Amino acid sequence: MGIGRTFWKLRNRLAVTLFLSTIAFVTLLATANAHEVTPTIADFRVEDGQIALDLRLNIEAFVAGINLDGMADTDQAEQANDYDSLRGLDQAELEPMVRQFAEEWLETVRVTAGGALQLSVTEILIPEVGDVEVPRATYLMLNGSVPDHARSLTVYWPEGSGGVVLRQNGVDEPYTGYLQGGETTSHIPLSGGAALSSQETFVAYLPVGFSHILPKGLDHILFVLGLFFLSSRLRPLLWQITAFTVAHTITLALGAMGWVQVSPDIVEPLIAASIVYVAVENIFLRHLTVWRPLVIFGFGLLHGLGFASVLGEFGLPQDQFIAALIGFNVGVELGQLTVIAIAFATVSFWFQSHPKYRGRVAIPASITIAAIGAYWFVERVFL
Repeated sequence: MGIGRTFWKLRNRLAVTLFLSTIAFVTLLATANAHEVTPTIADFRVEDGQIALDLRLNIEAFVAGINLDGMADTDQAEQANDYDSLRGLDQAELEPMVRQFAEEWLETVRVTAGGALQLSVTEILIPEVGDVEVPRATYLMLNGSVPDHARSLTVYWPEGSGGVVLRQNGVDEPYTGYLQGGETTSHIPLSGGAALSSQETFVAYLPVGFSHILPKGLDHILFVLGLFFLSSRLRPLLWQITAFTVAHTITLALGAMGWVQVSPDIVEPLIAASIVYVAVENIFLRHLTVWRPLVIFGFGLLHGLGFASVLGEFGLPQDQFIAALIGFNVGVELGQLTVIAIAFATVSFWFQSHPKYRGRVAIPASITIAAIGAYWFVERVFL
């Protein structure tokens, strides 16, 4: 019996240590400057034997030499300080660096249409220096000649360049695809007709939604964990997750269709405030109340607007708007369920009915989550 009790104590301590270490790791990430990596948007059009390829990208990350493949936040890169310095440069200072970078980088961007195309820079548009905590979208305009006999093209996106949303313009049923660094498209007909099917679009947008939760969505992760820590029982969590899911699905759809537009300067601080609210409430409540799902529904509307702004970065193919929207939303749900599954595996499996669950796990974790949310709120409003 003594050995058995010792085993259970060691097991419980190990579980607590593992989970709180995870919370601490998230805290370190959360308190760093938020430099989330955004995908490049590439629009191309072929007319009169010329291809115009317009890139909207976080050019400072490219110039700094950051490997963007699998990167969620530029603060994780060795070149983070160089990147931050470049963010403070105006167009006159940064443009010569961009041109020098582009000359070498374009040799790795392979566009083939009856042979390899030679691309050159026609224009660089760098916005004025604004909030250095927000990625600056620079436009890099490229041009090249296409042989008369070419009927299709392929695009190779270089390794280390992160994700790119590639969109064809000026044709019926245009191609829209998402590539990671090192991937090549299939043959894209120049005359159009390469639009993805509903199933292909759904599958293509699943990882976009999932990655916005894991690993990029720290604020959404902490909100879901705040819901989880109210109770170790499944039923209260299901009520909360259902209210949250229904709400953010509504505003995600409305935001994606352009029917509801709210500035991120308003939405992002309120999302941080929602994290604080649910975490603080966990400290004082022991059970699910009737009104908590209603409050969570309201917070879910805010989070849906946040999801919609991310989806706007990618753009939705007009021919498969619904399939892309559903795929993104399902990806978000899978990300949330993964967070909950990890929490259950590291907490509920060990502490399903443990009398010291609240004091040793739920309350300390909720205090940590509330502190992070409060920091984000102050940062997003005042800093």
